[in-house]
Amino acid sequence: MDYVATLNRCKLILERTDLTREEKLQEVCELLYDSKHYYDWVGYYFADHEKQILTLGPFIGEHTDHVIIPFGQGICGQVALSNEVFLVEDVYKQENYLSCSLNVKSEIVVPLFVEGINVGQIDIDSHTVNAFDTRDIELLTHLNVEVAKLF
Repeated sequence: MDYVATLNRCKLILERTDLTREEKLQEVCELLYDSKHYYDWVGYYFADHEKQILTLGPFIGEHTDHVIIPFGQGICGQVALSNEVFLVEDVYKQENYLSCSLNVKSEIVVPLFVEGINVGQIDIDSHTVNAFDTRDIELLTHLNVEVAKLF
């Protein structure tokens, strides 16, 4: 499925009135996981700025022990501080990487902003080295603009 079609299908999920925010995000994670063969783990983390932690929200893929991530730790924790997209072509060449699975080879994390505040992020792992490119950044950035409307 191409990026525009994927984004449009995500928008339809996010516009549904019969689902809670968490259910919508779960369905979005599942759609992304099913739509992109190299999206092997898809999930949302949400920020608690007071405690300086990220907490795992809806996700699909292998179980992870990283349900709470301190700001600054791992790729997700770094994005919580930098407020910038972080694309890792090869996780084994990345310092400050929190390994979720030996199968993960690359990762992309895109922050979620609500009224200019980084409230969380979408995190996607791939079992393929150098899996992500600018099209993924565009898709996930546009998706998070739509997700922000849920807050």
